[in-house]
Amino acid sequence: MTAQIIDGKIIAQKVRDEVGAEVAKRTAAGKRKPTLATVLVGDRPDSAAYVASKGKACEELGMGSVSEHLPADASQAQVEEVVRRLNADPSVSGILVQLPMPAHIDEERVLSLIQIEKDVDGFSPANIGRLAQKGREPLFVPCTPFGCMYMLEQSGIKIEGANAVVIGRSNIVGMPAALLLLARNATVTICHSRTKDIAGIVRQADIVIAAIGKVEFVRGDWIKPGAAVIDVGINAVPDPTKKSGQRLVGDVNFEECKDVAGYITRVPGGVGPMTIAMLMKNTLRAAEMQEK
Repeated sequence: MTAQIIDGKIIAQKVRDEVGAEVAKRTAAGKRKPTLATVLVGDRPDSAAYVASKGKACEELGMGSVSEHLPADASQAQVEEVVRRLNADPSVSGILVQLPMPAHIDEERVLSLIQIEKDVDGFSPANIGRLAQKGREPLFVPCTPFGCMYMLEQSGIKIEGANAVVIGRSNIVGMPAALLLLARNATVTICHSRTKDIAGIVRQADIVIAAIGKVEFVRGDWIKPGAAVIDVGINAVPDPTKKSGQRLVGDVNFEECKDVAGYITRVPGGVGPMTIAMLMKNTLRAAEMQEK
């Protein structure tokens, strides 16, 4: 058995095309273009690259982008003032604070300042709280788990009644992914660093979302035949055949798992493209909501 590859690039492009078409309609109607503001503190190369890719995506879809770049030694007050200014700017639809920030910055305080109507990353306590409550909807769903769910849906994978295992309990992926699956009537187990017999639990899963940050942690003999496997991990491993000297792999051993699973994502080219696509979708939604 060889798994069907869930191609994140193709699915993400579909989302981007839909968003771009809606943005074009808005522009033609004389409405304000959706605009994403990013806040970057410091000079981490990976963070700078992520911010640049988000700005490029906005440009490609006809959306506006604003980049606020503060030095690594910026004070808590300076970072908070930038967020407050963006909150008050009616031309800004959504605000994204790039994480991680330097250690002296209280990230939670900064994130809590973002107005819920502009929280396009979906990380505010209010949005997560609404996600966790039955019968309520968050204004915005965190982009990576939102993308994971969209991939499952687009691939025709049955979520209702499925046994789903989420490996990892981060606020960014694991917890919101588990809540989204639960809202779709899956039976959900969250595994983490203290879980006993993770392999045995994963073997019962119809759906696996791996977001634990460990290189090829999930092995082929853990996977239930025919299961859907979504690999959120992005880990660099040495590879002398590459110009950079390294290559990216996920939290799932792809070569082993693809021979057992029914559906599987690759790293790179799986969840990664979906994250930015869903961010664009959330930013469009923010612009539409702010008009009402």
